[in-house]
Amino acid sequence: MNPVSTPTSSYQPGIHCIVDIYSTSHYLTKSLVLKELWDKLIEELELQKVGEVYHQFENGGFTAVVCLTESHLSIHTWPEYGYATFDIFLSNYQQVNDKKGDLIVQRTTEHLEAFKVNLQKLRR
Repeated sequence: MNPVSTPTSSYQPGIHCIVDIYSTSHYLTKSLVLKELWDKLIEELELQKVGEVYHQFENGGFTAVVCLTESHLSIHTWPEYGYATFDIFLSNYQQVNDKKGDLIVQRTTEHLEAFKVNLQKLRR
């Protein structure tokens, strides 16, 4: 078995934002409205979508994953608890995308009318 090699360059693949939000907004049940927002942001930020799945649950919550050439966006909502979690990973393969990730976090938390946000940023 070959050991995993450690990169010798200073290359940083990207930023991974992991977000927990608390909200009483009806938008925690509106997957298609979030899809419109994310589609707009993907176009505005010149990201490349390669696939997506949005699933609405009977209780009103939803889950979604958007695959990008730059990586992904995903979200899971629990409106019955006033809670949602989402993450954004954007790679830096051709350009540094940190500010794009920050903008998606900001616009998504505003859209979901979050009154409390826990944000972790991982440098990959």
